[in-house]
Amino acid sequence: MKSAMSVVIALVFAGASMTMAQQGSTAGRAAGAGQAAPGQAAARPAAAAPQRSPGAGAVIVFETSRGAFEMETYPNEAPKSVAHILTLVRRNFYNGLRVHRIEPGFVVQFGDPQTRDMTKRDAWGTRGSGRAIGAAEMNPKRPHRVGAVALAHAGDPRGADSQIYIALAGPENPSIRNLEGDYTVFAQIISGMDVVRSLQVPDVIRRATVKEPAGRGK
Repeated sequence: MKSAMSVVIALVFAGASMTMAQQGSTAGRAAGAGQAAPGQAAARPAAAAPQRSPGAGAVIVFETSRGAFEMETYPNEAPKSVAHILTLVRRNFYNGLRVHRIEPGFVVQFGDPQTRDMTKRDAWGTRGSGRAIGAAEMNPKRPHRVGAVALAHAGDPRGADSQIYIALAGPENPSIRNLEGDYTVFAQIISGMDVVRSLQVPDVIRRATVKEPAGRGK
């Protein structure tokens, strides 16, 4: 279809500026130009860059056994939480950890260092890095919606540490609504939500890296 459209456009343009005799040779060249060479795939359009929110901070890229996903962070609303998670990422804390919790239509969760050890599977989800954030940073500007990334805790949001969860639904889900006001949302998935939805226990987080905001340090 693309080749045919290229030929038609070339013919119309040629008719406005060339004689009928010239049209024939020009159309022939246009037909050849509009087709991919044998054994050569047609060029694909570049993937659109993920949409960023105003005021968003660094992006964290998680590479998993099922693909990669990216989350933008919100240091304006959750400064201590974002700083804590970025520190862990830069220390390679998440590399090699496994997804330890999946609740279909609700959340996917990871961040327990014990998940590197399959023999400790019964204890997965009970530990963190060992240093609590010490602050509760819930903010109505960053509610739970599909792709929201928040900090798990055992009852006190100030005790949150390395375990994070990603919401698989929005406030239309009563279970998601019940999280509001009790858990700090510090980031949002901006790319790879299909990968997040495909994750299973015990998929591996192969690597986590930080992409700084454009213009930082200039």
